[in-house]
Amino acid sequence: MSKELIEALKQLEAEKNLEPGDVVDALEQALVSAFRKNYRIDDEEVEVRVSVSHDTGDIRVFKKEPGEDEEKDVTPDNFGRIAAQTAKQVILQRIREAERGQMFEEYRGREGDIVTGIVQQSDARYTLISLGKVEALLPPNEQVPTERYRHGTRLKAYITEVRKTTKDPQIVVSRSHPGLLRKLFELEVPEITEGFCEIKAVAREPGSRSKIAVHSSDSNVDPVGSCVGPRGSRVRMVVGELWGEKIDVVHYDDDIGVFVANALSPAKVTGVNIKDEELSAEVTVPDDQLSLAIGKEGQNARLAAKLTGWRIDIKSETQSKKEELGEGLDEAEEELAVEEDKDEAVESEEKEQAKDEKEEKEESTEVAPKQEEPVEEKEPDADEESSEKKAEEVKETEEQAEKTDEAEKPEAEADEPKKAEEQSVEKEEGADEQKADESEVVEKEDAPKKDSQEKQEKSEEEK
Repeated sequence: MSKELIEALKQLEAEKNLEPGDVVDALEQALVSAFRKNYRIDDEEVEVRVSVSHDTGDIRVFKKEPGEDEEKDVTPDNFGRIAAQTAKQVILQRIREAERGQMFEEYRGREGDIVTGIVQQSDARYTLISLGKVEALLPPNEQVPTERYRHGTRLKAYITEVRKTTKDPQIVVSRSHPGLLRKLFELEVPEITEGFCEIKAVAREPGSRSKIAVHSSDSNVDPVGSCVGPRGSRVRMVVGELWGEKIDVVHYDDDIGVFVANALSPAKVTGVNIKDEELSAEVTVPDDQLSLAIGKEGQNARLAAKLTGWRIDIKSETQSKKEELGEGLDEAEEELAVEEDKDEAVESEEKEQAKDEKEEKEESTEVAPKQEEPVEEKEPDADEESSEKKAEEVKETEEQAEKTDEAEKPEAEADEPKKAEEQSVEKEEGADEQKADESEVVEKEDAPKKDSQEKQEKSEEEK
């Protein structure tokens, strides 16, 4: 091997960013395997070494048999031809390996970055995107359902993984990752790159709608205005890269109640009740803002929950008022029930005490009978004498009334038959009068008949 070839190898190493002497070392290993193969040295105990001079390019082969202490120079006369063929293969293989290693090292530290590529192939299994020297893989689970990737389309993608394989490195990219939205805003908004604004949280439903929460460390910089840009130019560029996906930019706040209210934008919030233990928030909105706060198929509420990391319950003002009234009634009913239970307990205790007292009294009466107490005779007072006189007068009047009643009874008994006769006479007279009246009525009814008969008789006589 000539000195010119060594210089050419060194130049190739510099162009391909290979380490100095890397190709020569690989050539030595390849020549050892070629020497063993051509001269059929299968015994592994036999040591074979090939030395290539980095200055002159001279090649020497040394062999050491088992049991010997020194190596022997066994360089064959026609070894130059074998070395030339082997050198060609090794150099090409080494260059390919070096390029693969370089590409892997170039993309290995770029997970979480975005790249621009051109769609080379797209089918149901995967989509290949050409990044120049290497191709990236866009799997179906990282694609946006509403996007169609046609051959030759230029697009930006987010690097999620870099894998080292026996061939070229495999780069996996995504179009649905939330990091893509973050990186696109970092490219379009210089305030984020300079550190004045910061993207605190990102929530995304790929192809439909996204929300980002931004915060500014400088009070003179409006984070939302910086991301939107003059007349919406900056956010419009991001929407164009995402093929029409809607984006809401909201203010971030350390107070979770304020942050939840901002996350539900564009709906207006009237009240937020935070429950730290459950990591949930109850939000009250006006009745006309309820559908806007929930969003189409609950999309706005879902994105707000993803953005804040809290569970969000949305209610209208009328619903919250009804629940408050219901809770008040429930509390009042519970208080009444507690009071009733207390009253019942007190009554039962009183009844038990009364029973116990009765039993004790009965037991005492059975054990010790009552002793008759001596009645003390009292002298009659003047009031008692007057009351006794009045009582005697009342008795006398009652006795006189009884006597008069007894005297009147026989007279009334004697008069009873007379009254009965008078009543019978009166009944007979009433019956006679009724019959006379009936006869008069009949005569009146028969009078016109008689007149007509008399007229008929006179007319016949005249005839």
